[in-house]
Amino acid sequence: MNFGWVKTNKWIKKIFNDLTWDIPNSDNKIYLTFDDGPIPKVTEWVLDLLKSEEIKATFFCIGDNIKKHPEIYKRILSEGHQTGNHTFNHLNGWKTETNNYIDNFKLCETENLKLNTEHSFLFRPPYGKIKPSQSKAIRQLGYKIIMWDVLSYDFDSSTSKEKCLENVISYTVQGSIIVFHDSIKSEQNLKFALPKAIKVLKDKGFTFDVIP
Repeated sequence: MNFGWVKTNKWIKKIFNDLTWDIPNSDNKIYLTFDDGPIPKVTEWVLDLLKSEEIKATFFCIGDNIKKHPEIYKRILSEGHQTGNHTFNHLNGWKTETNNYIDNFKLCETENLKLNTEHSFLFRPPYGKIKPSQSKAIRQLGYKIIMWDVLSYDFDSSTSKEKCLENVISYTVQGSIIVFHDSIKSEQNLKFALPKAIKVLKDKGFTFDVIP
């Protein structure tokens, strides 16, 4: 399974309905998510912005980055954000044997539990690439696999910062799960698009919440 478009089609959501693509609600809520952190300066900038905007979000963290930057991870938690598993080494599920993939997933889980008193049962596969066998094994461990409704494409060097902003504000609807990346390669696009997107989405009447 690989899902790399900006807006996820309804038929994909129906076919792969064991994955979470959006969260229907009646409160005009949307869900900001950030992948690949925690990273010094970048994640901290995101946290500063979210704090100033009084927004909570969900961070899908790489286990190796949690291990390297525990203080930033603890800050994510202490400021009321949700976290999720993004494997220990940002593995491509298509290129990884299922047993090795699950072992790597569990390494990330271990790093999370060293610092997080509440066990998060959220997982997002890096690159959106996951085999059915991997998906089944992770769900059998009690996890929800969180995909997305809107992908900003902030990680793509061929995508302009203006296009990243347009991707988010054009396609977000009530219940959307939106993906940004708190990574070094995404930093330029992220710092341009995220604050502007938040302003526009707030002006449209959306509210922000963590993924439950």
